[in-house]
Amino acid sequence: MASVKQIPQLRVNKVRPFAARDLDLLRNPPPRFDRVARFYRAMEYLSFGPLLESCRFHHIPRLLDARRAVVLGDGDGRFVARLLASAPCLSADALDASSAMLHLLRERVARQGDLHRLTTTCADARIFGAPSAGYDLVVTHFFLDCLTGQETDRLIARLRPHLVPGARWLVSEFEVPRSGALQRSLAQSVVSGLYAAFRLLTGLRVSQIPAWHTALARHGFVPRAKHSWLGGLLVSQVWELAAARQPRQTLRAST
Repeated sequence: MASVKQIPQLRVNKVRPFAARDLDLLRNPPPRFDRVARFYRAMEYLSFGPLLESCRFHHIPRLLDARRAVVLGDGDGRFVARLLASAPCLSADALDASSAMLHLLRERVARQGDLHRLTTTCADARIFGAPSAGYDLVVTHFFLDCLTGQETDRLIARLRPHLVPGARWLVSEFEVPRSGALQRSLAQSVVSGLYAAFRLLTGLRVSQIPAWHTALARHGFVPRAKHSWLGGLLVSQVWELAAARQPRQTLRAST
């Protein structure tokens, strides 16, 4: 089993040149999660207990047949470590703009002896896209809420050519329920408070959750499974890239 001292130094990959449509990103740099990396897990437990972790892990049993995964912004790596331990035939590429978070991720995976199945890239996912191709799984846990609607759409469009037909996209996010005035009001207050806190702690400039459901559907993904917590404030969903002549059952929801 690899020890922390044996972990190779993190390599910072070069990103492709800016396209004209990406110039707005220069005015909206990624949030600085290096500042909170070491106490990020404690922040989660103090605010939501184990629920965010449960949200990340809930659909892992549905993903055990995946072979190549790209994981964007997994934070300290709890999901990547659990996924690699649960799916011994899977390899994962993890992409994050925070080198401190990636170091924690690599430490965690090394402790369980799975570092040989992990590749990490320190880069802004809005620009870099995907390290490779042939992925059958994309994972974004509490990551899309750091993007604008336009950035979310561009990210999905950039990743889609790197995916095989039938690839699945696992999303965990905060959400403001559409129904129930009281639930909606409470959820909006929580989401607004979280955005304010992360603006202070990391410099996050986004202030509302993008319409990622609409963006995924526009690029050919269909929902397959859903689970929610806290009256819909937290959701975890599995979407699938539609493949011709391979219909599957429609969305199954549980709460």
